[in-house]
Amino acid sequence: MNILDIDKQFVWHPYNSLPSKTKILSVKRTYAQTIVLEDGTKLVDGMSSWWSAIHGYNHPKLIKAIKKQSKKMPHIMFGGLTHQPAAKLCKILAQLTNLPSVFLADSGSVSVEVALKTAILYQKAKGKDVSKFISLNNAYHGDTLGCMGVCDPKNSMHTLYGEYLPKNIFCDIINIEDTIKKYKNHIAGVIVEPVVQGAGGMKIYDPKYLKIIRKLSTKYDLVFIADEIATGFGHTGKLWGCDHANIRPDIMTIGKSLTSGVMTLSAMCTTKNISNTISNSSIGVLMHGPTFMGNPLACSVANASIKLFLQSDWKNKLKYINKHFKKELEPLRKYNIVKDIRYIGAIGVVELNSDKYAYKIQDLCVQKGVWLRPFGNLVYSIVAYTITKKELYKITNAIKNAIKNI
Repeated sequence: MNILDIDKQFVWHPYNSLPSKTKILSVKRTYAQTIVLEDGTKLVDGMSSWWSAIHGYNHPKLIKAIKKQSKKMPHIMFGGLTHQPAAKLCKILAQLTNLPSVFLADSGSVSVEVALKTAILYQKAKGKDVSKFISLNNAYHGDTLGCMGVCDPKNSMHTLYGEYLPKNIFCDIINIEDTIKKYKNHIAGVIVEPVVQGAGGMKIYDPKYLKIIRKLSTKYDLVFIADEIATGFGHTGKLWGCDHANIRPDIMTIGKSLTSGVMTLSAMCTTKNISNTISNSSIGVLMHGPTFMGNPLACSVANASIKLFLQSDWKNKLKYINKHFKKELEPLRKYNIVKDIRYIGAIGVVELNSDKYAYKIQDLCVQKGVWLRPFGNLVYSIVAYTITKKELYKITNAIKNAIKNI
């Protein structure tokens, strides 16, 4: 049996049926911004592997870091033990976020779960027995149970789980102030994706609302959680999405770009006020401990990735990418199937009037040598910062060609 036959029989892909109802491509290898299929076809990756591979694929410095660590210690439990790669990473993240208490996890969803738990424990330690959160319409924060509870229950991929999900409070960003004031005594905190809502609709909003959340969270002693899993490490043009408003949340979740997609790793960073309040209360501990948290291989590659990022000219590169998306995508507004065009940092979005074109557009882009993964009525690209001018044009030309030929 060849790979695709085996895949069709045994592999259950994300957001898909078994066997898959959509076309699956078999990948042989990767390099830079290129995906090489088993048949030799080369595709420029316009998705940076679900927004994680900010340095492209197979970067020699990241491969070197993981090889070096593998010879010393591939893994060790983190309960009661520590090691240099993890300690170094936590220090760096504390400095970059200005949130000095760092909990390492093994996926973005898990870091959000930990953030929600931490917010609830903080309120309990303060004598406030609450467990609900305010989240945004069109929010997406992950696929595990607690995460699904703060994803839009009506307009997301999680609507099928219905009554099983935790019940939280949702509003549009423009109504966030009134909603916080109304429910301030009934919630543990507020969770948002700063500036850009990702998988829930790729919606971009005014940073002034982050300032409102910060001000009211401080006033009412609510925990402000900024989910920077998708927005962090430059995707919006700034280091963190919160930097657009010049504010610091109480908790920040980080993932995806943390290791440039080489290993699975995430982090929850929070204030000393929160960690001290929990630790010095009768609760005493944060009851969460993923088996692979603090994995030395993942921490080592994260340290190398962050160093590579900070030493690069990422700000100017992102300005160029953003200008390119603006210049090349804006003309698509004239087509009847196009509802809106949006762009910020390394993100370019074409919103269509219908979701019926997604797979057709994906096929057309693959035919032009570009890998895109449209979602619903959204055709979007989030590129690696190492992408070349030629590759950028190839991506936007493929999108334009697909829109014109629908």
